[in-house]
Amino acid sequence: MGKLVILKLGEGNFEQGFPVTLQIGDENVRPSVEITGALPPNPEILRDYYRWQSIYRNLRLPSRPIGLPKELKQAPNLEDCQQVADEFKVRFNTWLASDSFRPIREKWLEKLMLADNIRVLLQTKDFRLQKLPWHLWDLVERYPQAEIALSAPAYEQVNRITTTYDKVKILAILGNSQGIDTKADQALLNLLPNADITFLIEPQCQDLTDQLWEKHWQILFFAGHSSTQETNETGKIYINQTESLTISQLKYALKKAVERGLKLAIFNSCDGLGLAREFADLYIPQIIVMREPVPDRVAQQFLKYFLEAFAQGDSLYLAVREARERLQGLENQFPCATWLPVICQNPAEMPLNWGELFRNVRNNNIPISLSKTTPVRGITNRLGFSSILLTSMVMTGMLIGVRYLGVLQPLELSAFDQLVRLRPPEKPDSRLLIVTVTEEDVQAQKQEKPQGSLSDKSFAQLLEKLEPYQPQVIGLDIYRDYPVGKDYPALAERMRKSDRFVGVCQLSDSQPGKPGVKPPPELSPQNLGFSDIVIDSDNVVRRHLLALTPPPSSPCTAPYALNIQLALRYLYAKGIQLEFTPDGAWQLGKVTFKPIEAHTGGYQGVDAFGHQILLNYRSSGLPEAIAPSMTLQQVLTGKLNANAVKGKIVIIGTTAETFGDYWLTPYITPQGKLHAIPGVFLQAQMVSQLLRAALDGQPLLWTWPLWGEVIWVWGWSFLGGLFTAYLHRFIYLSLAVGIAIISLYASCFIFLIAYSCWVPLIPAMLALVGNSLIATTYLNIKFKN
Repeated sequence: MGKLVILKLGEGNFEQGFPVTLQIGDENVRPSVEITGALPPNPEILRDYYRWQSIYRNLRLPSRPIGLPKELKQAPNLEDCQQVADEFKVRFNTWLASDSFRPIREKWLEKLMLADNIRVLLQTKDFRLQKLPWHLWDLVERYPQAEIALSAPAYEQVNRITTTYDKVKILAILGNSQGIDTKADQALLNLLPNADITFLIEPQCQDLTDQLWEKHWQILFFAGHSSTQETNETGKIYINQTESLTISQLKYALKKAVERGLKLAIFNSCDGLGLAREFADLYIPQIIVMREPVPDRVAQQFLKYFLEAFAQGDSLYLAVREARERLQGLENQFPCATWLPVICQNPAEMPLNWGELFRNVRNNNIPISLSKTTPVRGITNRLGFSSILLTSMVMTGMLIGVRYLGVLQPLELSAFDQLVRLRPPEKPDSRLLIVTVTEEDVQAQKQEKPQGSLSDKSFAQLLEKLEPYQPQVIGLDIYRDYPVGKDYPALAERMRKSDRFVGVCQLSDSQPGKPGVKPPPELSPQNLGFSDIVIDSDNVVRRHLLALTPPPSSPCTAPYALNIQLALRYLYAKGIQLEFTPDGAWQLGKVTFKPIEAHTGGYQGVDAFGHQILLNYRSSGLPEAIAPSMTLQQVLTGKLNANAVKGKIVIIGTTAETFGDYWLTPYITPQGKLHAIPGVFLQAQMVSQLLRAALDGQPLLWTWPLWGEVIWVWGWSFLGGLFTAYLHRFIYLSLAVGIAIISLYASCFIFLIAYSCWVPLIPAMLALVGNSLIATTYLNIKFKN
């Protein structure tokens, strides 16, 4: 199914700007997305367009206009026209990239795929906006299956006679042909397959109206001279050497033609926007016009390309886009030829297809005996719709209630872990470097008698190796609740004065035996982050603690996590700062951090203290493969190079098992056990999540609101009832439920990898199977009695 995009430009002007509303949805259904924005004031856009228009209209081109005065004394050349056109395109796209219009652009990019077949309707009554070449918008050019059309704000669907014919009924008017070759248009139309064409060559007004009144037409075609009177924004066609008509002068005849099935009007003539504006009042489904004077050859080539594509099965929109883009081959002789064709659409009508206009004769070659209606035994509903609805609602209510009590949480977390492990692998995050202090590194430092895993001497040497290569920030995920020794004053000074070094401490806990860990004495509070991790009841880390208010008695007073401190410093260098929305939510770049609550997704009744989000592990096969890493000895022995450090986030931490800094993840080992990783790699996972969200546009993990999850679970419950009601044999029922479970699992997986959305799997599966069993049991009891 194709996509329909409606861009509504409200009341405004180029001096004050225009309010804009974007709607996106599937064809022939209500839009599923709506967002507002604004185009800022920019009078230069209009001035640049009129400058281009003046130059274009004064080119010495053989075209189809009548009555357009030549305003310039010295005719411009083709290079002048192309240069002004290029300048206009740059200014036009700059306007469409304005901050106030950015929500429109970002929602388009979020909701539409490059492979989508997209109709874009520009809905405005401002004639000046309609004249702009909107196809130059870089978003339209980027999507190969998209085409833009103009639309009036007011529209309605006309009740018309729906009749199909053996051939497409076309009324072709070849008007005043002075100085142009309309016979070429006639020859191209004659090549159309399955077409019944009536030609009116320079007709009188009476002949034209009689044809419109007396016969049924599906396509109206006009070739000849035409023009738009910009003072009153009306169009005029020149039907013969002496007569010209406006659309209003043909109003009643055209209205009757629309009621009898007229679906498309093509004006292969000059300056047709005025014609289209008048046609809008007649609610014809589609019109194709030329927005400016069109050279004779361009008009002929467009008609040729369009008819070829349209008659071969392309939609009207794709046929126009293909024909318009093929005109680029003429632009060395006729500049801006691709600017000219434009569709004007009645939004109440569906796009046209050539095959819909006529009856396929082969379908009529059916023996009479086969065309008679044969009675077919229908599949009966043994339950009744009301019973299916009731049982599905009861099942949904029971499951949501049980889920709210936390009964399903272990199953949901386990299912979520399975989906996480199935995600396709990603490349390591090259913005990070992890320096690990291994068990061998600890043993090598024994003679230095370190108080922890990293002695003052090794730490000083490590910083001396790293800092000349200019890392963006260095994070130490090793506790140092003691001062630097007197033998290393340079190390203490570096820690006090460095603006790229962040240390770690641990907050105290209300539980006995967890008093917290003090920060390094040399570090200021601004260069500290806490290392506390949130674990679930099965000791797996699935949540990411960003910030909290430290307890008053805590020796560690850092309000932000170490990973937050590292990410914020890195992003600050990229021009991104932590901001807060009016409702107090965090925002980094385009991403808003919505904290989880006690009841979020599969979590039910968890302690959502502080500011927590779901942890989206980087899918790298093994969680330790999050980023490039080196051991302490590799760095100290000179195996480090500048490219691995410059501008990166360096995280230093221990992997020695004797220090017990290991945490369970959703991943599993080859032995089938949950995979535990050192804390330094866990910190790297959290930093990478923040960078991906702010810089790469990777969505954070999120869940539906409660009402959305209820509807989702109810839908699968209802489906289980339908299966039982209509599938009478157990084998068919089992097969249908099995396929549905596979589809459910696949759907949840697609939501996770495509949209980073955690969709309820276990409740929906239980609803599907449970309602099927309940309905089956009910039917067995009913039929036994």
